[in-house]
Amino acid sequence: MWRETDNKLTRNFEFKDFRAAMAFMNKVADVAEELNHHPWWSNVYNKVAIELTTHDAGNTVTDKDVELARRIDELYDNLMV
Repeated sequence: MWRETDNKLTRNFEFKDFRAAMAFMNKVADVAEELNHHPWWSNVYNKVAIELTTHDAGNTVTDKDVELARRIDELYDNLMV
């Protein structure tokens, strides 16, 4: 689940291995490019941490962040089926 703290939406994801985590990140990158809204994220082996905030809106959560979070959830749900 996404959490809103410190003007950011945050969520951690876990995958079966590094390749699965990287495949997820590549899919998120495609959506981020499509929406022209890019996350802060980190990856260690099978874990991906994502933070969403809108920098040009004073580092607050906006509709852009909510939409990207929704799309990321769709990707994750489809990968985990």
